[in-house]
Amino acid sequence: MVTASRATGQVGPPLVDYHQHLFSPALAHLVGLADTIDADKLIRLLDAAGIRRALVLSTAYSWSNPSRSVDSDYEHVRADNDWTAAQVARYPDRLRAFCSVSPVRDYALAEIARCAANPLLRTGLKLHIGNSAADYHSRQDVEKLRQVFGAANEKHMAIVIHMRASISRQLPYGRTEAQIFLDSILPAAPDVPVQIAHLAGPGGYDLVTDSALSVFVDAIARHDPRAKRLWFDVTTVARSVTPDNARLLATRIRQLGVDRVLFGSDAAAGGNLAPRESWAEFLRLPLTEAEFRTIANNVAPYMR
Repeated sequence: MVTASRATGQVGPPLVDYHQHLFSPALAHLVGLADTIDADKLIRLLDAAGIRRALVLSTAYSWSNPSRSVDSDYEHVRADNDWTAAQVARYPDRLRAFCSVSPVRDYALAEIARCAANPLLRTGLKLHIGNSAADYHSRQDVEKLRQVFGAANEKHMAIVIHMRASISRQLPYGRTEAQIFLDSILPAAPDVPVQIAHLAGPGGYDLVTDSALSVFVDAIARHDPRAKRLWFDVTTVARSVTPDNARLLATRIRQLGVDRVLFGSDAAAGGNLAPRESWAEFLRLPLTEAEFRTIANNVAPYMR
C-alpha cells in the first residue's frame, strides 16, 4: 500500500474532473450496469467531492464494440451522443460534453461532422482504441485514425483518447505502439489539444503503461513540437498501485510536467471510486503539496 502523502487534507479539490461518463438507460443495460448514470447523479457526486465542473465523455462508442455485434449500431451511437448532450444541457455552467464514436467505423467522419454542428457536442471528441479494437499495426486502422484526427482538427474539436489497445483481443501495446501514434496519427491534428487518458494506459500503472508513456516523456524532454498541445489525465492511475510503481508514477508526472496533468475519476461504476474518494486516492502518491495544487488547478483550453 502506498504511504499517504503529506498533502492529504491540505490540498483542496480539483477545479475540474476531466474524465467522467454518463450512461443512458439503454447503454447501461447493454454494458450490464445496474443503474443509469445521468447528469443529476453526476452532479451529486461532484458536490460531495467539492468539484465544481466535469468533462463528460460520451460512451456512445460502446455500441460499436465489435465484441457486441449490435445491429444498426450507428442509430444507437447517434442517440447516445444526443442523450449525453441533453443531459449536459441541464447543467451548462458545470458540465461540458465530448461526442464519441468508434474511429474505425465507416460512419465515424459523418458522426464527427454531425456532432460538430451541435453546440453541446462540438467542443471535442472522445476515442477509445481498446473498445473499438483498433490495431496500431493495421495500415487501414491507422489511416482511419488519421482521418478522424484530421476531421477533429478541421472542426476545431479537442480530442481525448484512451490509447491502450484491446486487452481482451491481446493486441500488442507499449512503446512501439505509442511511437506509431506519435509519428503517424497525432500529426493529423496539429492545431487542437489532445488529452491522453489514464497516462496512456487502461487505469492503474504497470510497466506496459510506463513503456507507452515513456514515448511522450521523451518527446517532451526533447521539445518535440508534436507534443506541444498534449495533456495527460491521471484517471484511476493510482488504483492498487505498488509503492515502487507509485514512485515511478510520481517521477513520470514530473517528467511530463505537472502543468500538463489533469485529474479525472471515471464513471462511479464497475469498481471505480467516486470523485471524492478518487481524489483522496490520488493524493496518496509521493508528490509534493505544490505539485498536487498545480494539478488540482489546471484548466485545459477546452474547459475555459
